[in-house]
Amino acid sequence: MIASIVFVLAVVLAPVLAPVLAPGSAEARATPFVVVTLKPIHSLVAAVMAGVGTPYLLVKGAGSPHAYALRPSDARALGHADILFQVSDRLEVFLQRTRRGLPKSVKVISLIKAPGLELVKLREHDHRRGWGTNTDNHQEDVGGDSGITQIDTHIWLDPRNATALTAHIAKVLAKAFPASAARFNSNARDFIAGLRRLDVELGRRLKPYAKRPYIVFHDAYQYFERRYNLAPIAAVSLSPDQRPGARTISRLRAMIKTARAKCLFTEPQFQPRLARTLIEGTTTKLAVLDPLGAALPPGPQLYEALLKQMTAALRGCLG
Repeated sequence: MIASIVFVLAVVLAPVLAPVLAPGSAEARATPFVVVTLKPIHSLVAAVMAGVGTPYLLVKGAGSPHAYALRPSDARALGHADILFQVSDRLEVFLQRTRRGLPKSVKVISLIKAPGLELVKLREHDHRRGWGTNTDNHQEDVGGDSGITQIDTHIWLDPRNATALTAHIAKVLAKAFPASAARFNSNARDFIAGLRRLDVELGRRLKPYAKRPYIVFHDAYQYFERRYNLAPIAAVSLSPDQRPGARTISRLRAMIKTARAKCLFTEPQFQPRLARTLIEGTTTKLAVLDPLGAALPPGPQLYEALLKQMTAALRGCLG
């Protein structure tokens, strides 16, 4: 009796479980198996793949690429992937060791090398004077990904870059899976049209706040700030891995008072205790900016929701 029940369950569930249990099988390969590192990039890939398949997301929830630890399920997904989309070796450091052991069949696409991107240098920062506007647009051929040390990797935070990324993602997928090329290209065109509308809307909504000074917790927003002419004066840290020392905190407090910064923006991944210390005794308000969409559900809709959420946070605090 038990054997009969097990057999029936196996027959009924086999079609459902086969792609999950054996993503490397011939049957599963009928649908592209694509892995993406970060939520905003996953959103672009999911939009292009709509109606064909759903990409697998590595860094879920409020995870950060600066400190992510791969789960066994992530490692299995990577091993069976047709394509892995990442931003760059320097941003997704958690992948470096795993990547060396991936099968040669896994095609790794570093999107920082996508054509048409506007790339900018990392900003140099002095906690006594802040930074100036970086006007150096880098359209250079970035070559070997691991050698990119001076480029800001938060490339997705400018909708014009998202447009270039979407076009490149569609081209990569169409070449790898020509049977679905027409669908990929059609999805990309529709999504890019939406990105252009989004860009116009955000520019209109942020224009009144262009000159209002604020401070960010770490320097992740340069692409967004440049696109919409915003006025950040400093970052608490150039990297979320680096906690500022007592002298830096003292200088930041002095800068906040002198510049009369309207807001200090922390992020969902960071404890706000330090931020509260920095603004204590000032009129500076505390708010949250999220460059990854920690609380947003993954999918094609995330990218637009992410940029609108950032816009609302800036308007709400700077206003």
